[in-house]
Amino acid sequence: MLNTDNLAWEKMNGLIPAIVQDAYDGRVLMQAYMSREALEHTLDSGRVTFWSRSRSELWTKGETSGNFLELVDVIPDCDNDTLLVLARPEGPTCHLGNDTCFESSEPFNTRLEFLAHLERVIQQRDRDRPEGSYTTKLFEAGVKRIAQKVGEEAVETALAATAGDREELLNEAADLLYHLLVLMRNRGETLAGLVETLEHRHGG
Repeated sequence: MLNTDNLAWEKMNGLIPAIVQDAYDGRVLMQAYMSREALEHTLDSGRVTFWSRSRSELWTKGETSGNFLELVDVIPDCDNDTLLVLARPEGPTCHLGNDTCFESSEPFNTRLEFLAHLERVIQQRDRDRPEGSYTTKLFEAGVKRIAQKVGEEAVETALAATAGDREELLNEAADLLYHLLVLMRNRGETLAGLVETLEHRHGG
């Protein structure tokens, strides 16, 4: 449990910088400032709240746009003068409509970030079912067809590995991973749940 009394409020006249990170894929979403009241409101409400230096008032991220930041955890740094806020974003974080306030010329700041993006795309396809989408066709075909595709891609991945063809192996493994994500979505599971299972096994 975070003890707000241990934080170095006096260093910046009652404010502490807060860096918000996506608790799921690690993206840095934004940076703002928290007062003691803002932090306590965040902890009590579960929605990330800051202190506006320009308006001199509390503001909960998303209260106007609806793009709230659902709190996961708050971690102080070693000097107790900066906060790392882990959150789940509900929509774009930046007021410009971008996912983060730190948009890069690169589509993804880390390669593994793309997996989380791919999962979000698959989830969106499942919700919207756009016409002509291969993913839509899979969801409409049902779990048996999706599972069949996972099995087919697994066999083709194994054959490519046996043949020693690197490019073919990567292509087939990519197909396998995509269809596996679709299957997991169909069954209500997520990458986060898969990672949690791996973590438990590693801990054992």
